[in-house]
Amino acid sequence: MTLNITVLISGSGTNLQALIDAEKNGKLKGKITQVISSSDTAFGLTRAERASIPTKTHILKEYYKGTTKEQKDERKAKRELFNSDLANLLIYGNIKGEKEDDYIKPNLIVCAGWMLILSPIVLEPLAKAGITIINLHPALPGAFEGTHAIDRCWKAGQDGEITKGGVMIHRVIAEVDRGEPILVKEIDLKKEETLEEYEDRVHKVEHVAIVEGTNIILDELSVDEASEALDKLKVKN
Repeated sequence: MTLNITVLISGSGTNLQALIDAEKNGKLKGKITQVISSSDTAFGLTRAERASIPTKTHILKEYYKGTTKEQKDERKAKRELFNSDLANLLIYGNIKGEKEDDYIKPNLIVCAGWMLILSPIVLEPLAKAGITIINLHPALPGAFEGTHAIDRCWKAGQDGEITKGGVMIHRVIAEVDRGEPILVKEIDLKKEETLEEYEDRVHKVEHVAIVEGTNIILDELSVDEASEALDKLKVKN
C-alpha cells in the first residue's frame, strides 16, 4: 500500500527538493501527493510544479485583510478560522470540510520549512483523522526552540556556551519544537566559522535528515497499516 505525503512549506523549499529527489530515486518510502505553502511567492511551489506535484496555498495575511494589529480580538478570531480551515484543507482537500472523491488524504504531513505555529485547532482534528505530522527543526532537542534557531545556536557557539548544534525531526505537538524526537543529528560548532558557513553545513544535514526521518515514520505507518489489515481479516474470518 502506498503511503501518501503532504509537505507544508513557506519558502525556498530546499528540504522539499530533498524529498522530491529521494522519491525520484526510489529512496522515499511514500508518495508526495501535494504541497501546501503559506506563501504564494515561495519558490518551493515552483519546485513542486516542476515535479508535477499538485500545489495549494493557505495564506494567513489574506485572513487578516481589513484588520489592524491593534484589533487583537478580531485577529485572534481570524487566526482561529485560518487554523480550522487549514485542518479541513489537509483532511478533506478544501476549507469547507466537504469530502472530495478525488482528494488523496495524507497518511503523513511533513513540515519542511513551514513557518507558522500549528495550534490544537489544527492538530486535534488531524489526530482524530489518523494523520501523523512531523517537523524539521535546525537545533537539538530542548535547544533554541522557535525561530532563528540557526543564528542563535551559532552565536552560542561563538560565545563558548555550547560546542554542538544539530538538526532534529520530531513529532508536532502544540508546544513549539517540543514533540518527541524521531531523528537527531549533531553538528560540531567551529569557533572560526561564519554564520553563513555554519548555516550551509546545517542545511546539508537537513537535506539528509528530512528523508531519513520521514522514512522512519513511513516504516512505522506501514507496520500499523499491515496490522490493521490483519485484524480486519481476522474479524471477517
